[in-house]
Amino acid sequence: MKKNKTTNRDVILSIATSLFLTKGYHTTSMDEIVAVSNVSKTNIYYYFKSKEELLSAILDQLIRTYNELIFEVVSRKDQSVQERLETLLLLLTQQETDYLGGCPFVTLYTQMPQDIPLFREKVSRFFQDQITTMEALLNEGMESLEIRAELPARSTAEFIVSAIEGALFLQHAGQDPGILVNLKMTLAFLLK
Repeated sequence: MKKNKTTNRDVILSIATSLFLTKGYHTTSMDEIVAVSNVSKTNIYYYFKSKEELLSAILDQLIRTYNELIFEVVSRKDQSVQERLETLLLLLTQQETDYLGGCPFVTLYTQMPQDIPLFREKVSRFFQDQITTMEALLNEGMESLEIRAELPARSTAEFIVSAIEGALFLQHAGQDPGILVNLKMTLAFLLK
């Protein structure tokens, strides 16, 4: 039986992700990643030719992880739409409190190099996919009469995703977990 061994690439991604999200992309040097990860600089550059390539891999990994989690929740057809929305909201709001921007995507997005549009496109696509998934779930809830049918699904989905991201940032900035609690209650009220 083959064991899943943690590779140097995995260690580098893990350490760099943590440093970029808690200290910032611009303030984290490759030398610091070497020091914290205990992986040689040569080995790091074997896997990632530049800091930008490392950031791209981190984005891909975060997007893949979140998309898998979101898909798993939305696919639970044995649960009501309301239950899946609550689980999705919980999933999307359970963030590390020491991320600089509250949300990993907002944190990385605000620090990305301006001259590499691919990074911004990846984050934009992630949020657009999240909105589309939320819209489909809302439509399903409207069809099953769990959610108010007069709500415009697309703009409501955009509102929910925006509210989640804003609440994560405000919670982080003000160190007030009550913001997310209030968001959950308000969204439940608006959708019924």
